[in-house]
Amino acid sequence: MSPTDTVNLKCITMTYFLFSADFLFIFQLLLRLCAATASEFHLDGDYLIGGLFDIHHVDFSVHPRRPEAIDCSSQIFSLSSYRRFQMMRFSVEQVNNSTNLLPDVSLGYDIFDQCSDTKNFPGIFNLISENGMVRPWRNSPENFFKSPNVIALIGPFTSTNTLAVAPLFMSYLIPMVSYGAASSAFSQKVRFPSFLRTVPSNKEIIDVMVNILVHFDWCWVAFLYSDNDFGNDGLELFRKAIKETDTCLAYSKGLNENTEHAQMFKQLDELNLNTIIVFSTDLDAEALVEAAVRLNVSDKVWIAGDTWSLNKRLLRLEGIENIGTVLGVAQSVLPIPGFDDFIYSTKCQMAKEQKFCNQYCNCSNLVPDDIISMDPSFSFPVYSAVFAIAHALHNVLQCGANKCNRDIEVQPYMVLDQLRKSNFTLLNVRVGFNDDGDPIFGSYSIVFWNRSSSAEEIGLYTFFPSVSFSINSTKIEWFTNHQVPISQCSQECPSGYAKTQTGIHKCCFRCDVCPSGTYISTDPYSCIRCKETEWSEAGSTSCRLRLVEYVLFTDSGAILIISGSCVLMGLTVAVALLFSVNYNTPVVRSAGGPMCFLILGCLMLCSLSVFFYFGKPTTASCILRYFPFLLFYTVCLACFVVRSFQIVCIFKIAAKIPKLHNWWMKYHGQWAVIAGAFVMQVIFLISSYCFGAPRPNQDTFTYQDRIILGCDINIAATTLSVVVPLSLCSLCFIFSYMGKDLPKNYNEAKAITFCLLLLILTWVIFATGYILYKGKHIHTFNALAVLSSLFSFLLWYFLPKCYIIVLQPHKNTQQYFQGLIQSYTKTISH
Repeated sequence: MSPTDTVNLKCITMTYFLFSADFLFIFQLLLRLCAATASEFHLDGDYLIGGLFDIHHVDFSVHPRRPEAIDCSSQIFSLSSYRRFQMMRFSVEQVNNSTNLLPDVSLGYDIFDQCSDTKNFPGIFNLISENGMVRPWRNSPENFFKSPNVIALIGPFTSTNTLAVAPLFMSYLIPMVSYGAASSAFSQKVRFPSFLRTVPSNKEIIDVMVNILVHFDWCWVAFLYSDNDFGNDGLELFRKAIKETDTCLAYSKGLNENTEHAQMFKQLDELNLNTIIVFSTDLDAEALVEAAVRLNVSDKVWIAGDTWSLNKRLLRLEGIENIGTVLGVAQSVLPIPGFDDFIYSTKCQMAKEQKFCNQYCNCSNLVPDDIISMDPSFSFPVYSAVFAIAHALHNVLQCGANKCNRDIEVQPYMVLDQLRKSNFTLLNVRVGFNDDGDPIFGSYSIVFWNRSSSAEEIGLYTFFPSVSFSINSTKIEWFTNHQVPISQCSQECPSGYAKTQTGIHKCCFRCDVCPSGTYISTDPYSCIRCKETEWSEAGSTSCRLRLVEYVLFTDSGAILIISGSCVLMGLTVAVALLFSVNYNTPVVRSAGGPMCFLILGCLMLCSLSVFFYFGKPTTASCILRYFPFLLFYTVCLACFVVRSFQIVCIFKIAAKIPKLHNWWMKYHGQWAVIAGAFVMQVIFLISSYCFGAPRPNQDTFTYQDRIILGCDINIAATTLSVVVPLSLCSLCFIFSYMGKDLPKNYNEAKAITFCLLLLILTWVIFATGYILYKGKHIHTFNALAVLSSLFSFLLWYFLPKCYIIVLQPHKNTQQYFQGLIQSYTKTISH
């Protein structure tokens, strides 16, 4: 970045943070009121770094009536913050004692007790002042090169305090290296260009907490948070993090000094919430846990944030073991060599006089052991922040082995530029920052508060160089007798059941069994339909392939029917031979003469269709199983219609209407009728097959576990092709019935009537079976119906005549037939 660009950036930033002259005048008055002598809050040096530590906390119940700077030493003392304050002093001493970091340069500090985010500005203005004055910015570039008191700042600790003071430091591009401000907002470099931190952002600790919830399958949880910027940021991040999980946020509440703990715990019990995440400051957490002990809250799982997971006071609190199981996410504690010795050698400054406002600690009762034994969280972040600034200054001053270049006028923006490039090893940890100013080092320990009043490490979460999560559940002593507690709105559904949400939370649901033909997969809220080629029973988690069925040629039924068809062909040939040998006999003549051979030929051709009912259906087989039968059986029926009509003509019409009989005989009416029926059926079959020919079909509806292969018939198109055979059958039945009283030995009409009755009975039986049964053997039954239709004519029309020809030759004479005719003629003449 060029100096001009830097100036422009600062000008843009300052437009948002200009202060009025009156406001500055009030603070300058406060600055003059706060003169005093040196203390442990100040150390002279060639270069100063600032420090903001919340050693005391403001009692929020105090509401001033007039503007005033607050005296932090009169507020609530925080020993853990004082420990971090001492860690900064120790770190600076370590830097100054180093022979190669800043060889001939001393580092000093000005530290302020930031007990409030709204009443600590005198110290803030002191840090950014020049010679005790804070001037508004002007457009002249030379203002940029005025050096403030400090080259960098360590702190603040909380996100709220940081948000309050950050704009002032951002305007001068003074590096702020926070050791505790974890709000994700600080990763926005447009708003906070000179902000860096040595603690991970809230996003990281929220990810750890969500991993714990997922690991133990806790999906019905409460989230309690500090009602400030830190807590609100954590709540927002938590809501985003659980969107892709099964976790439901059933309850959330901000904690402050006015929280009604009794009412809150009552609401948690009403919602049956057993897992509570507490993402708050240590003060809010202490108030919450103390209230839980006091109100006899029990049988809960508490997940503590890193601000209080190692809180020694709560660990030793009487009755803490009764509240349930406490798990925590804590920063991995690294021992800082020499720190204990430093504390033992340091005496607390007790002088009432102070160098500046809020640079005084009322710590007369403290002993070194109190400080050393306090919660060590955030110690390494303070330590690494000081060393990061020292390494940055080392690079700015171009320090060598023994000296630094003192001719370089150090500006805060120079230190910031080198801070962003930080890459050094400290206590075997590689320290550096990413483009957002967040650390690319560190890890979280997962701790369990055991019965020995200590936080026992049971797991680890690392995010650099790669994310890894591990937890040893066997070390946890659950309050539920070694069983992992359950935290669910609804019990998990059994295998094969789908969830149906019953409220606003996805964790609250009822379980519905997946019906047959569906299964439950990765989406627990919907049953997935199986493919057409698959099936499943109710309550399945997967589909199975359907069994594909069709009648094989090797099937016993197929073998019998094919054998029957071959027998029919053989009998047809035998009858044809017998009739040809006895062609001129009265029996053959009365049976139809040459028409018999046409009938027998058509029966043989019809029998070919039987063979195509077996094997895997194809378009050709589907056509050939119907086409030969419908065409040639129509010819057979036409022949029998003609024979029935001729019988009636001979015995009835000939005597009463001789002219009609003569016309019929003269123009060979029987062949015209047969030819007409044949041509008409050919036209109808071709037409119907053009509009909708039979084609292979898969029946996937009748049986869920199998697919029946068959042929699909277009009913509308096929209707034409059955009109002719049905009409011929009706006419044949009418004519044959009219000749039922003809001579016994010459009564072919009775034989035809009986054949037709068998034909009708066959197809009625088949139709009934087709309605009641849809399995693969329906095709066998169809072939059997076709074969029965053929045998009905062959056996009951031709077999009696063969019997007379072979076994009763005396009835196969001209004299015998003439006698029957004369006897019948005499009967009807009377």
